[in-house]
Amino acid sequence: MDVHPALADASTIPFWLDTDLRPQPLPPLVEDRETDLLVVGGGFTGLWTALQAKERDPNRRVVLVEANSIGWAASGRNGGFCAASLTHGYDNGQAHLPEENDRLAQLGRENLDAVEAAVAKYGMDVEFERTGELDVATEDYQVAELREAHDPDSGFVFLDQQELAGIVKSPTYKGALWDSREVALVNPAKLCWELLRVIRELGVDVYEGTKVTDVSDATSTVRVQTRVTAETIEDCAAAQCSTITAKRVALATNVFPSLLKRVSLHTVPVYDYALMTEPLTDEQMAAIGWEGRQGIGDCANRFHYYRLTADNRILFGGWDAVYHFGRKVSWKYDQRPETFETLAEHFFETFPQLAGLKFTHKWGGPIDTCSRFFSFFTSAYGKKVAMAAGFTGLGVGASRFAGTVMLDLLSGEDTELTELEMVRKLPLPFPPEPVAWLGIKLTTNALIKADENEGRRGPLLKVLDAAGMGFDS
Repeated sequence: MDVHPALADASTIPFWLDTDLRPQPLPPLVEDRETDLLVVGGGFTGLWTALQAKERDPNRRVVLVEANSIGWAASGRNGGFCAASLTHGYDNGQAHLPEENDRLAQLGRENLDAVEAAVAKYGMDVEFERTGELDVATEDYQVAELREAHDPDSGFVFLDQQELAGIVKSPTYKGALWDSREVALVNPAKLCWELLRVIRELGVDVYEGTKVTDVSDATSTVRVQTRVTAETIEDCAAAQCSTITAKRVALATNVFPSLLKRVSLHTVPVYDYALMTEPLTDEQMAAIGWEGRQGIGDCANRFHYYRLTADNRILFGGWDAVYHFGRKVSWKYDQRPETFETLAEHFFETFPQLAGLKFTHKWGGPIDTCSRFFSFFTSAYGKKVAMAAGFTGLGVGASRFAGTVMLDLLSGEDTELTELEMVRKLPLPFPPEPVAWLGIKLTTNALIKADENEGRRGPLLKVLDAAGMGFDS
């Protein structure tokens, strides 16, 4: 099938950010400041941290600085799947943290409930839908594992091919597991902008176009050097520098180079891509069903994720995960025509009844990936600085939990969260170049081969599993 006509007029702006609802830019910081808490980063992690800080102590002075604009990076480009899981699935949590995996699963459910409660409390217009997610089998060998996970009392319901066809119609489906409780869908950019609205109403001072360049200890405080930036991170020009003196600092820079050198090798940026269709007509919606509006993901290592928007478009993303030599992050990588063509081909294989549908947007962006595939934490300067990173695609939901953890760490008190092995134990770092690039390339090829071999993991993947760097989606 020639997909070029379907892609021909697609905008390269991420769909969620391509709207008149985008807030007006906020001014940069151009003078020295003092504050009780400085939050560095204006994505989900930083925004949730600032919100919870003011909820804990309304009188606390909180400043948030963002190098570009609020929600412009991964937080405004993702699929909007807000999951309860903090560990990228129960099995991955069991592989890395078996002794506390059950507790982490419960904490994740509590965190998703708290996200939903915050949306209601503050009247956030974020298109929140707690629809759950369908994990669909597209190969026969995948069905048995999904059937084994059937547990209606826990909200996991197995659907055979015929039952699934009554929910979503695709000739590629063999069966599915419906996780009915632990995934919600949101408009991610709206969530960023509504969090911004709320924290400003609570008294947080927010500065955009303000890049932190250095963090240093200053006895009882932390000093942070900033500079005003141009429109993009890479083209930034020092227009004016300032110093922020803070009692505590929360670092929420995620995919971008860490301001703490000790963890500079613990993440790598991996590029993910997505398409968005034009709105479906009533007839097209009837042709595919999907009245439950669940999020959908398939079971392969190279998986797709897709969902409906409020106006019945379909976001269709995933498949390729692209790493660039040297841990490079660049706007130049946001577009990848070969991946868009592959995604479009897979879309029409999944829903052939939608032939002729056009894509209105095509975009990509980097994800901060760590070797255990879920977030890690660290602190510095006598717990005056805390950091969270490594979400590996889970940041929509897990970012709120990360904010909770960082605030606990910065409190200096021992809490249940600060005592978790998840918080105390760092994942294994990635090696420096060129070993990192070669290792990621070999691992990607091994995962592709496993998909082609009915999921059977080859020698390299078994070695990575044994070393604590394995992942089975």
